[in-house]
Amino acid sequence: MANQKVTDLSKYRNIGIIAHIDAGKTTTSEAILYRTGLKHKIDLVKGDTGGATTDWMEQEKERGITITSAAVTAYWKGHKINIIDTPGHIDFTAEVERSLRVLDGAVVVFDGKMGVEAQSETVWRQADKYGVPRICFINKINQIGGDFYKSLESIHKRLSKNAFAIHLPIGFEKDICGVVDLIDMKAYTYKDYADHELTVGDIPEDMVEKAKHYRSMLVEEAVQADEALMEKFFDQGEEAITPEELKKALRKRVIDGQFFLVTGGDGRGVVVEKVLDLVTDFLPAPTDIPAILGKSPKTGEDMVRHSDEKEPLTALAFKIATDPFVGKLIFIRVYSGKLESGSYVLNATTGNKERVGRLVRMFADKRDDIDEIGAGDIAAVVGLKDTTTGTTLCDPAHPILLESIEFPDPPVSIAVEPKTKADQEKMAIGLGKLAEEDPTFRVHTDEESGQTIISGMGELHLDIIIDRLKREFNVEANTGEPQVAYRETIRGTAEAQGKHIKQSGGRGQYGDVWVKFEPNEPGKGFEFIDQIKGGVVPLEYRKPVMEGIKETLEGGVIAGYPVLDVKATLYDGSYHDVDSSELAFHLAGSIATREGIKKASPVLLEPVMKIEITTPEDFMGDVIGDLNSRRGRVENMEDRDNGVKVITGFVPLANMFGYTSDLRGMSQGRAASTMELHGYEEVPPNIAQEIIDKRNSK
Repeated sequence: MANQKVTDLSKYRNIGIIAHIDAGKTTTSEAILYRTGLKHKIDLVKGDTGGATTDWMEQEKERGITITSAAVTAYWKGHKINIIDTPGHIDFTAEVERSLRVLDGAVVVFDGKMGVEAQSETVWRQADKYGVPRICFINKINQIGGDFYKSLESIHKRLSKNAFAIHLPIGFEKDICGVVDLIDMKAYTYKDYADHELTVGDIPEDMVEKAKHYRSMLVEEAVQADEALMEKFFDQGEEAITPEELKKALRKRVIDGQFFLVTGGDGRGVVVEKVLDLVTDFLPAPTDIPAILGKSPKTGEDMVRHSDEKEPLTALAFKIATDPFVGKLIFIRVYSGKLESGSYVLNATTGNKERVGRLVRMFADKRDDIDEIGAGDIAAVVGLKDTTTGTTLCDPAHPILLESIEFPDPPVSIAVEPKTKADQEKMAIGLGKLAEEDPTFRVHTDEESGQTIISGMGELHLDIIIDRLKREFNVEANTGEPQVAYRETIRGTAEAQGKHIKQSGGRGQYGDVWVKFEPNEPGKGFEFIDQIKGGVVPLEYRKPVMEGIKETLEGGVIAGYPVLDVKATLYDGSYHDVDSSELAFHLAGSIATREGIKKASPVLLEPVMKIEITTPEDFMGDVIGDLNSRRGRVENMEDRDNGVKVITGFVPLANMFGYTSDLRGMSQGRAASTMELHGYEEVPPNIAQEIIDKRNSK
């Protein structure tokens, strides 16, 4: 089945499976592979041999979590479906981000026992950011505490009121045995979740009224997609709307991106076939999505590429992976044109040409060689040297630059060193390759101590990196204590002169500038404004001034941490006909920055995490008391079923290292938490002074 040829672009679907950790994404993906004939049995993720296809890394099998997004191509009822199973843990959120950037649709999986959870909200926001149409699958409703309707209510409460059931589950908890399809008003049932097919029959009598009620809601929403259909609905009533008209109207609403169809069931079982039907019936093909926008690398003019093989090649590299057999694999999404193995492409980001070695169709960690990949498709390329995540690949004769993918700065760092001198070079190579793969993992050398510092999104993220270093590159490493990535900013306004004069025989150096420093809007970063009147600072020296300011801000002023959100205005200065140079003005900009920032009420900022804790009520007092002791603040508390409380709040990252095990200890292992970076906030003055003193004493 894996080699079916589907050439009609309207039959392609590029989808992601996204969710909170433990909602059952990977199990659902496994069931999809089994149902589409790509696997002969379903490997469970936990409690089994850990042989899930899309969790192919050793660490994924051991920990029972998804770390890296895996790509698989499946076929269903004449459709070709490229599926990316993404991680649910917040530390690997970049994997979700870059996958959603290139996908046309998504299946959002929810744990039917928990409803919407913290990371469900995060992936939902990421899908909103990229305008990705979604369908919702409420998983695990066959388990104790699983409830389709309560989970649907939590979607309405926390995500969107525009989520409507298209299937209703038959039975409750362990008695779940199928769904009622509200389009054709038929029951699709099974005796055992592992059955080979669903049995079609009449709706159970006790569900007829409920099904009619939910179908009416669906029809009322659907007709809003089409004026003629709405008139027909008002004139002739719901019965006049045919199943085909209903499907067509619902599809239009789903593709518009603000309307979501909801189904539910046991993600291991035959009911996943109904999810596949929803993917092919309602999620967009490449031909349904708007043309991709880009810019000319030469002129900056806007350009458009349609999903058509006849147009010039335009593709985006969205993921890099190191394969032990073929080397560097570049996952790409082709938006227009065709890419052939052995051809040359322009890397529009660097301006260099690169040769495509091989093209491969991925099946998690296995691969099939292919000759070409056309518009609307996803595959992997072997042989590209300078391509990184977010790089545009295009036809050299028709260059275009697509918007890249932005990733957050990692908030946690640790020092790492090889256990033996012999491992030094191997460690540098290994860390370089891992940083190439993962845009939220950074490596740098501390200039003062000479230590190698690695930074990531959280403790688990860095733990996995160290583990991969050992397994994949045979490097044993010692690590230091986790460190927080603090930042600096200013609260006031100040003006400062930067004057660099050096006279020591021969030609001297002269640079003199006046710069005004003031706070910029949060998140806007560094902004340089040139207000020089006349020629007091010649034009050719103004860029070096800006570079001197920027470089100094990046190195920090009060404690050596990067300075965020500063506006610097160059408004005066002087120069010397003979002694002035670019270097002199670069240094003058740097001197002005050190002086100005110190006078502009500088403050230290720290990363603050948004935390969601699920705990039995018995431990709530201890959990809140502990959170307060960590300088946390509780934002909201809500009740869930079975005496479970959900606490949301904000807490400084500096006080959260080792929190997972502390939380387990205070709740007899029954509480759980998830964290994500919320933003940067000012550190209280007494703590800030301690951090500055400690930093400056090194």
